[in-house]
Amino acid sequence: MGTQYRFLTIAIAGLGATAALAQAPIVYPSKGQTAEQQQKDTGECAAWAKQTTGIDPVVLASTPAVAATPPPAPAQAQPTGPQGQRVRGAARGAAAGAIAGEIVNDDASEGAAAGAAVGAVAGGSRARRERRQQEQQSAQQQQDVAAQQKAAQDQAEAKKQEQLATYNRANAACLEGRGYVLK
Repeated sequence: MGTQYRFLTIAIAGLGATAALAQAPIVYPSKGQTAEQQQKDTGECAAWAKQTTGIDPVVLASTPAVAATPPPAPAQAQPTGPQGQRVRGAARGAAAGAIAGEIVNDDASEGAAAGAAVGAVAGGSRARRERRQQEQQSAQQQQDVAAQQKAAQDQAEAKKQEQLATYNRANAACLEGRGYVLK
């Protein structure tokens, strides 16, 4: 029995202990086979299953599911210093203020100064709103990429499990043909 346990441990080495042990069948020598004969038959059936299916469970287990791709880079770095939105807002405000100042009290410069201040604030507000929208879009894109990566990993893992099950069915068929009971 110790030889049998050692061989099973070697046969499933590298297979992710939980998945491999959960899928590896328990082999019982129902026709009085010796431990040495069982070890020989188990090795031959493993080789036959590998050759027949083209699946090597040790290689399969050591293959990473999917290489993670790096998240996309942020849209662009936020500039420092005067922002274009504020400058444009100040210019629009100054023009509107100059017109209003000229109409109201014949002093375009006073109206332009007040309009420039109001325009700069409005432009800054617009810039912050646009920056928040960009950040939200960037965060959503990162979430989408993460979800796609997770789906790809899940799909790759499902494929690996399917291949391992195919290999195990072939191995079990061989062992049953040699007079072993598998559970």
